[in-house]
Amino acid sequence: QTISNIITITMKLAIAALLAGSAAAFAPSQSAKSTSALQVSELELGVTEPLGVYDPLGWLETQPESFERRRAVERKHGRIAMAAVVGCIVHNNHIVFDGYLSPSNDLKFSDVPTGMAGIATVPTAGLAQIFLFIALIELAWLPASKYDGDYGVGYFGTNVEDPEEKARKLNVELNNGRAAMMGIFGNMVAEQLTGQTMYEQYAAGHISPFGDGQGVF
Repeated sequence: QTISNIITITMKLAIAALLAGSAAAFAPSQSAKSTSALQVSELELGVTEPLGVYDPLGWLETQPESFERRRAVERKHGRIAMAAVVGCIVHNNHIVFDGYLSPSNDLKFSDVPTGMAGIATVPTAGLAQIFLFIALIELAWLPASKYDGDYGVGYFGTNVEDPEEKARKLNVELNNGRAAMMGIFGNMVAEQLTGQTMYEQYAAGHISPFGDGQGVF
């Protein structure tokens, strides 16, 4: 119970940090500038009604030079969170690869449980491979130092030339990323509060994280 409480508190603190860290990314600065690669002003993206300019900590005034990096961090975390949400939904519906995750450990992909407990079943060598692959992406393939987030792959392989359409798609990406960040954290917190994975909650018809795990509430 104590470990569960610690994890729950950690999740809530992580959400609070996420909100605080991305607050400045919702607002444009007074000195707008466009990236040469996108031809779209980063400082005009992400300002979504009805909030409009959302900068409760006043970072645009006190730390305007940090906006570009914070926007890059928000975009990257949003992309990761979107992938995480899709992966979570797919795995919780028991859609897995055939065969073995680790032949030497006689561990099949279908043996990995849904939810956060699944990571504990992955062998150390597998976790190391994941870490090295992510490091390769971060440092070489899709470097974090490229703040505009445009890695030349286009929109599903198509290069969007129209500035208005590109701005709309970039806004969609930012907002979907924001929703995904809250979604994956919410799923993790709900799992700790209820003791049920996403699949188990849906199977029980239980949609409230504040209950006994049975019924809707």
